[in-house]
Amino acid sequence: MADMVTICECFARDGLQHEPTFVPTETKISLLESFADAGFRRIEATSYSHPRWVPAFADASEVLEGVVHRPGVAYKATCPNPRAVERALADLGRGAGAEELSLLVSASESHTEKNLRATRAQQWKRVEDMIRLADGRFRLIGVVSVAFGCPFEGRVDPGRVAEDVARFADLGADAVTLGDTTGVATPAAVAALFSRLERTRPGPDLVAHFHNTRGTAVANAVAALEAGCRHFDSALGGVGGHPSKIGYGAGLTGNVCTEDLVSLFEAMGVDTGIDLDALASASLACEAALGRPLHSMVARAGFQRAAA
Repeated sequence: MADMVTICECFARDGLQHEPTFVPTETKISLLESFADAGFRRIEATSYSHPRWVPAFADASEVLEGVVHRPGVAYKATCPNPRAVERALADLGRGAGAEELSLLVSASESHTEKNLRATRAQQWKRVEDMIRLADGRFRLIGVVSVAFGCPFEGRVDPGRVAEDVARFADLGADAVTLGDTTGVATPAAVAALFSRLERTRPGPDLVAHFHNTRGTAVANAVAALEAGCRHFDSALGGVGGHPSKIGYGAGLTGNVCTEDLVSLFEAMGVDTGIDLDALASASLACEAALGRPLHSMVARAGFQRAAA
């Protein structure tokens, strides 16, 4: 399979939000630099969430100011509300802002209320306000959480997800991420939803964001690839989940492991643009930063490289 994909490395945001211990700002900056050195062109760097709710990102502005902003590398910050976009604009005005912003909705009412403390209608109004505030100064990434199932309501109607994607497209989003927030997706469900959405293109890029809670994340990524998706989120070591102060996931709630995803894609002949040796070094640095072995199988066994 001769092809190319873009992988956004999410360790520093979706990964660290789940950690109960604050990771020093200097360590975050060093890790972000190592991700860029490995070849990632999209990197989720931080979140403008209120520090009271997600203390891991109290240093969002300092991180974005400390990292080197390189040509061809986009650092992304998550914005849950208009105040967050105002902070992003202030940092941009100081010459140290993010290149991309993530704007969040959830496909279910219950998850919206739990995660964003709003109704779906209220959150969509916030998204409209955020896009107006951003005023074309960032690349905008819409995010539809619990796109494959909600921990409170169960099954999510794929039609509702398709409507949310279309609404982001109408509002001018450059990409839309479909999040399997608690790892309930199956390859069949993934193939069906991505195939359905790919038939409506052209439109925003679709991004596959899978969690490995039930051990299906890599299989789901391959199903998305085969359905036409070419943009993926992952996190080194498979870390992450929901914010540490919010409890609705059980088991290992983290993201698909970057090491495992890159290794498999490369072995399949799918070009990720990632230097495997530099990725292995970044993987070790992430384990050192958190002080424990992480969950990548490839970090233990070594990369599987494509046959010459």
